[in-house]
Amino acid sequence: MFNLQKIKKLTQSQLAIPLFALLILVIFNLIRDPSFFSIAIKKNNLGNTVLTGNLISILNGASELVILAIGMTLVTSVTKGQDISVGAAAAIAGSVFVKILRANTITLPIILLGVLVGCLVAIVFCLFNGTLIAKFNIQPMIASLILFTAGRPIAYWINGGATPNVESTLLGYLGGFIPGIPIPSPILIVILFIILINLLLKKTTLGLYIQAVGINEKAAKLNGIDPVFMKMIVFVILGVCVTMAGSMNVCRIGLINHETILIDIEMDAILAVAIGGNSLGGGKFKLSGSIIGAYIIQALTITLYAMKVSSTAVKAYKAIVIIILVVIGSPVVKSWFKKIGDYFSGTQTKAGAK
Repeated sequence: MFNLQKIKKLTQSQLAIPLFALLILVIFNLIRDPSFFSIAIKKNNLGNTVLTGNLISILNGASELVILAIGMTLVTSVTKGQDISVGAAAAIAGSVFVKILRANTITLPIILLGVLVGCLVAIVFCLFNGTLIAKFNIQPMIASLILFTAGRPIAYWINGGATPNVESTLLGYLGGFIPGIPIPSPILIVILFIILINLLLKKTTLGLYIQAVGINEKAAKLNGIDPVFMKMIVFVILGVCVTMAGSMNVCRIGLINHETILIDIEMDAILAVAIGGNSLGGGKFKLSGSIIGAYIIQALTITLYAMKVSSTAVKAYKAIVIIILVVIGSPVVKSWFKKIGDYFSGTQTKAGAK
């Protein structure tokens, strides 16, 4: 016999929609092609033993999106809005990263230096958005529209109006494979990044303070929390996120193209936050929801490609599915589910009383 109380609790959980969507995708692909999730071991062009398969492609391909979705979740929570310039900021960070690499002999210390310098530059640009939002109370989407428009031309200017390439087997440490490790390095970086972010949010009061400001800024201020400082901290974290995403993408393809690098990823990052059950109006958040949302978007993309859907039609199909998920996760539909759960729960209680 079903436990209606448990079912009610599950349907009201923030993770109910993303987990349900992920389950549907898994079942659909298992029915369509049982080998969809098979993993093989092969040799790549460099002679390294690596893991391949659709599942690896999903986990690997979503790496940049997962990192940006984490940053977008925190921004959404504390500012009650979204930063639509993360793709442009990642292009700037990636351009700085490439400039450092091309100016030196590529070694692991130089790669780390490039990431660090790119991070500092990205943080400056993200703090520009943060200042407009925190100090001048400009709506986040409007404030970030400036960098959204100017960011990619700035990235183009950083490398002298060119789209330079970089070549080194060491780039695999960020965007390919580490020799002797069959798992793509972006997957490992994402795991490490998630662990560090969770430690930062759980082992300090930062996560609590971010949510407090997002829920009620005035009440947070009365309790000694500085809303301006908290917003600035979040944009510093966002600067780190865009740098990691930009640097990883450069290492994947071996060049920086300001026009195409992580194009439209800001929209996917916002959708990942929404699909993950987080309110786009700020307040409480659950990073695990946004992370699952990012993987759902990538899984949907890989599924459509596996079904031989043309690249031009993929976005249309994705839009239809995402609209359905967002509507199902909307407050109105959630209230309907709650009423249904309350009804059946009340019925069960009455039956038990008899």
